Amino acid sequence: MRPLKSVRLLARACLAIGLALAATGAFALGYPNRSITFVVPYTPGTGIDIVARTVGPRLSQKLGQPVLVDNKPGASGNIGADAVAKAKPDGYAIMVNVNTFAITPALYKNIPYDPVKDFATITKAAKGNISLVANPGVGVKTLAEFVAQAKAEPGKLTYSSPGSGTPQHLAMEVLKQRLGLDIQHIPYKGAAGATTDLLGGQVQFSILPVHTALPHARNGKLNLIAVSGESRSVLAPDVPTFSELGQKNLGLDLYFWFAAPAGTPRDVVATLNKEIGAILLLPEVRETMLKQGLIPETSSPEEIAGEIRNDIERWKKFIAETRITAD
Repeated sequence: MRPLKSVRLLARACLAIGLALAATGAFALGYPNRSITFVVPYTPGTGIDIVARTVGPRLSQKLGQPVLVDNKPGASGNIGADAVAKAKPDGYAIMVNVNTFAITPALYKNIPYDPVKDFATITKAAKGNISLVANPGVGVKTLAEFVAQAKAEPGKLTYSSPGSGTPQHLAMEVLKQRLGLDIQHIPYKGAAGATTDLLGGQVQFSILPVHTALPHARNGKLNLIAVSGESRSVLAPDVPTFSELGQKNLGLDLYFWFAAPAGTPRDVVATLNKEIGAILLLPEVRETMLKQGLIPETSSPEEIAGEIRNDIERWKKFIAETRITAD
């Protein structure tokens, strides 16, 4: 009886250990054994999409499994984010997102996921500078001229954005608040219309990613006034930063990151953090992303999670103060 009892006890112990290992994700050491999907909550061609399609093929080579990109646009990124939040937490559905994600909780009362609790952040991927631009017809080339013109004609000047609640919209609202300006917001359903009417002179100003504004500035169709960031953009080294011009700590940069559903095994998150981080440090990846106005950056899962949490609180406070809505 004793040997049999010992065998039973050993079997129970092995089962307990097995369950514990499964709970901590140790069984995920064989990860991945099938294709991984990068869910992009926006349309193809956006900065988020560029990050996903730059990293995806190289991650596929490293892990030996296909990495697919699935664009799920709509509702300011909420549709794609919700799909990942509700996906199985096994490391095969990965969200690639931008800091619009930190804005929507303050704009939408009933988003279908918790932006903090429902995701396991993996790594920061890149940041992108934005720029204040003007149609040449308005005759504004510097920040001082922008302020003077706006104060001379309060409520008469206009600016375009891809839509209410977008980072471009809120960036201009931050500037307006900081500088005490009254400029009308003209929201569009996407960046294309906002840029087209800016170039056509239907609106006078806008906030654009630097890489979007630069070709038009070189052709004389836009005046590039100032850029975000702690240092000058590598794409536009002749354009001053807002910080240089006395407007420090605006916090207007775009930033991009990877995340998985909450509950994804730690070793899977660690594997993805390590492999994606190594890819972002490759010289050819940096060169590719810089051409698109994106500066590769990496982080620990905890660092980017903290940045997102802080940003969510920041925009909740700002949107409450300014009474901005998503309409």
